Amino acid sequence: MSDRLDYIEFPSTDRERTSRFFSQAFGWGITSYGPSYDGIEGAGLDGGIDQSAERVAATMAVVRTDDLDAAEQRVLAAGGVITRPQFNFPGGRRFHFREPGGNELAVYVARPE
Repeated sequence: MSDRLDYIEFPSTDRERTSRFFSQAFGWGITSYGPSYDGIEGAGLDGGIDQSAERVAATMAVVRTDDLDAAEQRVLAAGGVITRPQFNFPGGRRFHFREPGGNELAVYVARPE
């Protein structure tokens, strides 16, 4: 199960309007996790809408891994550049990186249940 695309995050300057759009246009479910983040359900891939000040500038794919430190080392060895060091978030721990072609992604490990 290690190292699989697992989540997609959409940055937004207006979380409520973005959530309403996805719900109305595609019928996706929306769960609010506070004033700056909503979860997306029923889209085929879990996702979220991020209005926080720390949000990324473009839509970001998120990879789930079993070993965050090992994944970080593989990203660096393959030429990736860390753009946000490891940090805790409600679902676990993650880091952001930019691959050599310029796309920013994240890798996370889920918090044990």
